Amino acid sequence: MGNKNKTISFRVNEDAFETLREIAEERDISLSAVFRDYVDTLVAHGGQVRVVPEHELENMDGGESFPPKVEVPKSFIREHERLELEAEHLREQLEEHKRYVNYLREQLEDEEEDVIQLEDLDGEPDEPSFRLG
Repeated sequence: MGNKNKTISFRVNEDAFETLREIAEERDISLSAVFRDYVDTLVAHGGQVRVVPEHELENMDGGESFPPKVEVPKSFIREHERLELEAEHLREQLEEHKRYVNYLREQLEDEEEDVIQLEDLDGEPDEPSFRLG
């Protein structure tokens, strides 16, 4: 089975549309080719694409990377992993408690016929009466 092309449609305001049309005319390609090029670049770089005007591209420092990278201490990463494990454990406990509550509810529904109300016992003269004290 071969690759099938999919169609994406969206709306842009009139000014953005005119700008995109100018870009397409400047590059002597169709408007849809502009989008295909952008999507191909976006996919090829895992979504890490930044659109920059050409005059800013020349002024950019070569040391700057995109997306920006931040160094995180190992203690922060360990704490984050610990919290994720704790959250997973709590989710498992919650599911276990939910199952237990459902089990108890089922037991209660099954035993409803066996429940004797104290009010029902008060009215029967055959039974001896008891008093606590």
